Amino acid sequence: MDRMIYLSMAGAKTNFAQQEVLANNLANVSTTGFRAELHAVRAVPVRGDGASTRVYSLETTVGYDDSAGNITVTNRPLDVAMMGKSWLSVQGLDGTEAYTRSGHFMVDNQGNLVTPEGLQVLGDGGPINLPPNTQPTIAPDGTISARAANGTSQPVGRLKLVTPENRLQRGEDGLFRSPDGDLPADPNARLQDGALEGSNVNPIETMVQMIAAQRQYETQTRMMQTAEQNEKSASQLLST
Repeated sequence: MDRMIYLSMAGAKTNFAQQEVLANNLANVSTTGFRAELHAVRAVPVRGDGASTRVYSLETTVGYDDSAGNITVTNRPLDVAMMGKSWLSVQGLDGTEAYTRSGHFMVDNQGNLVTPEGLQVLGDGGPINLPPNTQPTIAPDGTISARAANGTSQPVGRLKLVTPENRLQRGEDGLFRSPDGDLPADPNARLQDGALEGSNVNPIETMVQMIAAQRQYETQTRMMQTAEQNEKSASQLLST
């Protein structure tokens, strides 16, 4: 009977963790460049004498869904959508280099190219600064040019585009980083200007998964209630 309680409790805990992941994905269904987080449970054998036939479940985050999201044309000069498996480089709040698929940029009061969160966008030579009273344009290879009022244009930098060979790791700030450190710029990476890549979360599929996880959670709680009722019945029988 105790085993039934522990099994049900472990199952409910797993379903609750799955609900958290799915809820976070659903909340970011309209977030530019968002990558859906994946959740899985794997069986781990129990070590020790007499326990070779027993296993327990271990929650694990297998990473993220790296499939591309839908691209929406905005015709805004500072909107870019990455092509293929390439990523944009930004400077995180901790000062480290991080990577994102969100290409919605703006210019701050100092002329720096930043994200809506205020993070500096990195170029091949560091942060990118635009001259005042100029109109920026971004080429498919990431080269940024500033056009003055008289029509003259000059390059001011190039976005640092990277194509990781291994999967990146998502940080607490929502940005991705490489476990091997800063990645080198990929000269073959390309982007689409005047467009944004949307989230790759499928809202209908995620809702179905949430309903299934909720039903599993309810089943686990009912099993715990059944175990409690069985315990009460056994106690009454033993007391008579």
